[in-house]
Amino acid sequence: MTASSPAAAEQELHLDRIGQVAIVVQDTARAVRFYRDVLGMRLLFEAPPSLAFFDCGGVRLMLTPHEGRGDAAPSSILYYRVNDLDAAHATLLARGVRVERAPHLVAALPDHDLRMAFLRDSEGNVLGLMSEVPRGRSA
Repeated sequence: MTASSPAAAEQELHLDRIGQVAIVVQDTARAVRFYRDVLGMRLLFEAPPSLAFFDCGGVRLMLTPHEGRGDAAPSSILYYRVNDLDAAHATLLARGVRVERAPHLVAALPDHDLRMAFLRDSEGNVLGLMSEVPRGRSA
């Protein structure tokens, strides 16, 4: 068995699948309730003292407290695909979610419209909802 050279290994590496995304939270228990009860995500497991893991369409979502010094850095925005953006927005409004920006057209593409809405989770992180609506169909 021969070891690959660094150059060969570099050429073979293709990062193309996300296995886990971490979201920094201030209160893990509160965030678990939000992601499980408000967004309806499936809780996989909790790991003491303060980690929680959810299934997000085959990608694991980890809620974790900030472990560094100072304030936590802003998180990346996760965009959740939904079939009916207006219905998803109305459901989340009814559940008391704080909306950052109501559903709106982002781009009119040749075969579909890209629409988005933005909200905040229980920890103040921005989440996006996105819907790609084929031409001739509303949503």
